[in-house]
Amino acid sequence: MFEVLIQGKTLRWLTRVSCSVSFFIEGYQAGILGGVQTTSQYLDAINNPTGAYVIPMIASSYTLAAAFMSVMVVVVGMPLGRRNSIMLGNLLIIAGGVIQAATFSVAQIIVARVICLITCNVAMYMSEMSIHARERGPEVAINCASLLAGVAISYWVDFGFTQMTNQFSWRFPIGLQSLFAMIPAIGMFFCPDTPRWYYAKGREVEGDMTLARLHGVYNPATPLSEAHDQAIQLVKAEIMQSIQLEAEQENRLSWISLVWDNTPLRVGRRVRISFIILSIQQMMGIDIMVYYMTLIFTQVGLSAFLASLISAVCLTVQFGGALLCIPTIERMGRRNIMLLTSSVQSVCMLIFVVLEGMPHKTDATQWAAAGILFPYLFMYGWGWVTCPWLYGPEIAPLKYRHIGAAAGLFGEWLFTFVTVFAGGIGIQTVGWKIWIWPLVFNFIGVAFVYFMCPDPTGKTLEEVDALFVKDANLVNRLPQGLEDKSNVQELEKV
Repeated sequence: MFEVLIQGKTLRWLTRVSCSVSFFIEGYQAGILGGVQTTSQYLDAINNPTGAYVIPMIASSYTLAAAFMSVMVVVVGMPLGRRNSIMLGNLLIIAGGVIQAATFSVAQIIVARVICLITCNVAMYMSEMSIHARERGPEVAINCASLLAGVAISYWVDFGFTQMTNQFSWRFPIGLQSLFAMIPAIGMFFCPDTPRWYYAKGREVEGDMTLARLHGVYNPATPLSEAHDQAIQLVKAEIMQSIQLEAEQENRLSWISLVWDNTPLRVGRRVRISFIILSIQQMMGIDIMVYYMTLIFTQVGLSAFLASLISAVCLTVQFGGALLCIPTIERMGRRNIMLLTSSVQSVCMLIFVVLEGMPHKTDATQWAAAGILFPYLFMYGWGWVTCPWLYGPEIAPLKYRHIGAAAGLFGEWLFTFVTVFAGGIGIQTVGWKIWIWPLVFNFIGVAFVYFMCPDPTGKTLEEVDALFVKDANLVNRLPQGLEDKSNVQELEKV
């Protein structure tokens, strides 16, 4: 019944909402501790821990667990599927959020945050469910904008509730994530897995059915409508052709190719890029800001009230940058946006380091240091949230896409842990010097994108292979795009 009713625009809308809310939750849980972890109510509940490492360990604990789970996805990602992984992640959020809200010790809240995991398959799922190459970027950009909306809203929730002086002031904001997680958990139940996953698993009938449902032409009596069969079969032919090439012995991923890649399809190099680009994204220092924004502004010299208010405003500005990415990611291209934004970020971070390192600060230099974070976060939201998240799943071959996504998320979560844990200690011990670290990696980001990242904008996931292949004979065997795109354009109107 649902296979008949939920298809076409309704199905695509449901997948977008489910994926966007999943990203929103990830941003919300990343930011929600930032505004409460210095309040007396919260510290009293966990017995006022001492030591510079305790609060950073609480904040970063779930990121280390997420790094481990990203490695596990290499093993279970393909058997479990994209859809089931997302559903499982949201169920874990529901359980972990409740335990966090009920915590009365450091150990309990660390265990609860370890449970709260959203898997790395959300961006990959959304990319593979897009029915046209030009839709892929904006759809994932909407997801990532939702992530930053989650961060911003978490700080606004904190700002409102921390004006209270009871335990409800921090328990309700933290527990709210469990309510949010029910939305995608239920939504994904009515969605299929991606057609590319079905074809890669040899489940051709279900792949055909999902393609037809995405295009809104599914009929239980005839899985593919005769009127649109040719256009859908052309899409299917590209996917099957890529699967066949990836299955050939010389194109298979090996441990050696991850280090020194001599495969015709450059599979190892593409997995490495997925890992490195999301590692650089985190080493730019964004999560030091997100997790400790209120503390940073307090150290700049602002009152606790102003620090909380400006933190919320600042992260709302970052969300504004992500909104700009939606209409520009296909017009400007992933590569150009990342180059532009990382260049501006480098300049902003250099100014921030200089202002923070001045021996005799004035009110003017303190406000200038706070102010320069606004364009930094806007640019980061525009270029370095969506583009790296999308880039890894885009460039990885189909049968290894879950590995590429897992490698990218392993890099993201590993270096999120490093930056949040070490950064939190560094803010309290070495002060402004900790910002030299993200300054260096902003410049590295410019160089890495320029030399290592070709632009997949406007290409189908199957056509991306040609960007990395050097063998002319193999290029001729790769999908070169649909021969007749008029039928596909008609399908997009359905």
